[in-house]
Amino acid sequence: MAEAGPAAVRWGPPVVAEDGGVWVFAYGSLMWRPGFAFLEVRPARLHGYHRALCIYSIRGRGTAEKPGLVLGLDRGGACVGLAYRTAAADWEAIAAYLDSREMITGVYRPTFLAARLNDGRRVPAYVFIVRRDHAQYTGRLSEERIVELVRQGVGPRGTSREYLESTVRHLDDLDVREPALRRILRKVDGKG
Repeated sequence: MAEAGPAAVRWGPPVVAEDGGVWVFAYGSLMWRPGFAFLEVRPARLHGYHRALCIYSIRGRGTAEKPGLVLGLDRGGACVGLAYRTAAADWEAIAAYLDSREMITGVYRPTFLAARLNDGRRVPAYVFIVRRDHAQYTGRLSEERIVELVRQGVGPRGTSREYLESTVRHLDDLDVREPALRRILRKVDGKG
């Protein structure tokens, strides 16, 4: 699989919410390992995008020869995750950290979108949307192919299976049911 080079990240000035913070929306590994300081964390819903195992992992949880799968936000539907409020004064360092973590190959398009917090507030949140024009975007895969890729994915950050299990566990903690991800995890474990 050919690897696309990293895209220049242009997060620009932060979109500061009315509460004075900059919010970051997490839907995968940022839920359990944000890696940056935050002032508040809340369950949140993002409309217009859904969580999908749609990115070939060729560096973190797989290799170019044996890719794994990780999550991306793809068009359509809605996604429940976590929103972290950060201090606006810390945004430059946080954005640089997120860039170094998430934008290694340029598979995401970082942007600010409206998210609804569980207390009803609507805030601008920094999110990573999958780039459908990127070589790592899988498009629609059969469930059998997804299971195969999750089973084989091993890289320096661990396995695709561990990644999927952590995501499902953290969604359970939020009382978010994603039956497709749970079914895939069962099949990966040979129980489905």
